[in-house]
Amino acid sequence: MNGYFFEHEDGFSAPRLFSQGVSYTYDDVIVLPGYIDFPADAVDLSTRLSRRVPLSIPCVASPMDTVSESVMAAAMAALGGAAVVHSNASPSRQAAAVRAAKSRRLPFVSQTPFFAPCDAIPDFGDAAAYALVTESGTSTSKLVGVVAVSDWEGVSDKKGTPVSEYMRPAPPSSASASFDFEQAAAFLADEGLDCAPLVAEDGEILDLITAKDIETIRSYPKLGKPSLGSDGKFVVGAAIGTREEDKERLEQLVKAGANAVVVDSSQGNSIYQLDMIKYAKGRYSDLDVIGGNVVTIAQAQNLVKAGVDGLRVGMGSGSICTTQEVCAVGRGQATAVYKVASFARDHDVPVIADGGISNSGHIVKALVLGASTVMMGSFLAGSHEAPGVYEYKDGRRVKKYRGMGSLEAMTKGSDARYLGDALKLKVAQGVVGAVADKGSVLKFIPYTMQAVKQGFQDLGASSVRSAHDLLRSEVLRLEVRTGAAQVEGAVHGLVSYEKKAF
Repeated sequence: MNGYFFEHEDGFSAPRLFSQGVSYTYDDVIVLPGYIDFPADAVDLSTRLSRRVPLSIPCVASPMDTVSESVMAAAMAALGGAAVVHSNASPSRQAAAVRAAKSRRLPFVSQTPFFAPCDAIPDFGDAAAYALVTESGTSTSKLVGVVAVSDWEGVSDKKGTPVSEYMRPAPPSSASASFDFEQAAAFLADEGLDCAPLVAEDGEILDLITAKDIETIRSYPKLGKPSLGSDGKFVVGAAIGTREEDKERLEQLVKAGANAVVVDSSQGNSIYQLDMIKYAKGRYSDLDVIGGNVVTIAQAQNLVKAGVDGLRVGMGSGSICTTQEVCAVGRGQATAVYKVASFARDHDVPVIADGGISNSGHIVKALVLGASTVMMGSFLAGSHEAPGVYEYKDGRRVKKYRGMGSLEAMTKGSDARYLGDALKLKVAQGVVGAVADKGSVLKFIPYTMQAVKQGFQDLGASSVRSAHDLLRSEVLRLEVRTGAAQVEGAVHGLVSYEKKAF
């Protein structure tokens, strides 16, 4: 049995542990070590987002408006994961974000602004380092110049001086939007350029790539295998709601090339979601549709019968979610993932463990308990790729992070997710907060995945599939941790310490 020999029973099998009527979170349980006969780097974390959408790593960015837009989608796909672009925006804007991420093979979207030569630039903006100047000020006309922030800062009359007076000449060559990172780096080096426009096949200018971009990305861990769809482009997901107007949104997202759509509801076992799943599958048979959120087998059964290609599991487990507190409905995430996954595996429906991820150990537990991927919000929200700008709070550099059930998010349209768009009185099921600057996902996600690989090695699983096999065969053993055991398993007994993951 893969090196295992039990003279006496040690620990509990998952069926026994999770049949006691107790709702467990990730911190409540611990996985007992297994037998190691392979190196950590041999662990294969490839998996599926849904029935027909493969990923190289089991990481998915949550469809939240402070987490997933085009920048996050491109970065996560380049790493081998995926992002689900949020729907708390107009259908056209959401579709544009999907197109922006899928139109390139580079791990970033700089959102470079465009201007005409006669335009003045009164405010350069916080995110952009450059601006592109074209004949008509649009991405589809001829490039005539480039403006750097340093050029603009040297202009005394920013409101009255046209960019034509201080722009740099346009680079003599353009880079193809189909270039991956190594090809783009080689292109700039071979051409001896500091920057070059990124141009699509139809001639549209998509972005600007610079030598500084190359240098920055080179400082991160080497990019692995990207997640590519059957179209050969980055895998990008997108969220939709359950209302009649979401059918138009769905159409625009399909045209934009979304590889999968997530029907985004806090409680997915509703007639509204079932009807939307059936509509989406009937209208677009080649599109993978992910349903949720669910935490029980009964919920999952209804969604699987409706035809879902994936299940999103979690209710009230996110760091900014207050559903369990406000509504007294939900389930501990470890129990929810195990229960739903135990049913879903018999129907070849991958499970997304959504929420409750604070560290690499939580990812290991979610995958071991049957999930194919983990969906993360706060874990990614403080990154460079998350929407929003950094602020300073009590001396720390932070970004805003808000629950889609917060009153602030609901004013933008997310109340439909909680079936509250028709209610006169709005009750929050989430909060608005802030998360610390975590740097780029291009840096910390590879380190996180390395930690997950080491966790898999310790428990004796060489892949996500083998972890599921160990769970199902009951070779994998688990125990519940007391409060004292949880304290013991964390840093303790020190006067002070500095905690760094890498």
